[in-house]
Amino acid sequence: MRVALVQVASPPEESVEDRRARVGQLVRSAAGADLIVLPELWGVGYFAFDSYAAAAETLDGPTVAWAADLARELGAHLHLGSLVEDVGNGRYRNTAVLVAPDGTVAHDYSKIHVFGYKSKEAELLQPGTQVAVSDTPFGAVGSTTCYDLRFPELWRRLVDTGAELVVVPAAWPAARREHWRLLTTARAVEQQVYVIACNAVGTQAGTELGGHSRVVDPWGTVLAEAGTDEGVTFCDLDPALVGQVRDEFPVLKDRLSDYGALARQGGER
Repeated sequence: MRVALVQVASPPEESVEDRRARVGQLVRSAAGADLIVLPELWGVGYFAFDSYAAAAETLDGPTVAWAADLARELGAHLHLGSLVEDVGNGRYRNTAVLVAPDGTVAHDYSKIHVFGYKSKEAELLQPGTQVAVSDTPFGAVGSTTCYDLRFPELWRRLVDTGAELVVVPAAWPAARREHWRLLTTARAVEQQVYVIACNAVGTQAGTELGGHSRVVDPWGTVLAEAGTDEGVTFCDLDPALVGQVRDEFPVLKDRLSDYGALARQGGER
């Protein structure tokens, strides 16, 4: 299969409508890819916290409709990254959406680990409560978002639910770019999945975004890594490798069923 990672900048002077039109052209330039992935909250800009409420929309709103039209046009799965979802009663979530080639929503995933460090996301957005994995012609695809990379327990739940490829839209700062590289590789190796991670670029509210969108295979091999410019990075991969790696090196089968039952040293043996 062919993956396309679409790195996007979100300059504050650009309207959401103009950005959607511009990004649509970037997505069209990824024609031929089976899976096209966008970053986290590219429409409003992750660090545009004061604009979250005004930019919020439902999952039958303009961004998902835009993505559905593009998915049908290109005959591809389109992971639109994430948007600020209006869930009613003044509540909002950071919600990722995977759209199938027929324009239907394959799954949506609301970010479980909302970010609080030098960020207002945790103040403004509610965490999600469910994992999301969908079957596709190229394997079971799961979603996480940005900060979720730091929580292997969530990733293990995705694998237990069947995930073979995990998409990670992000707005990861350049200041912690080495964490981004380390964690995308670590999650691929420990969970024996493909990690397909698409990061934002540019500067938002004085914060430089890290770019370096990347695809990592289940052995930890980096198959593709972008730079720091806006644009499209392609990567060809073999979905069958997941099963081959799990059969050859069956680490997932060696897990204990309950690590909480282990006794603390000095206790009864």
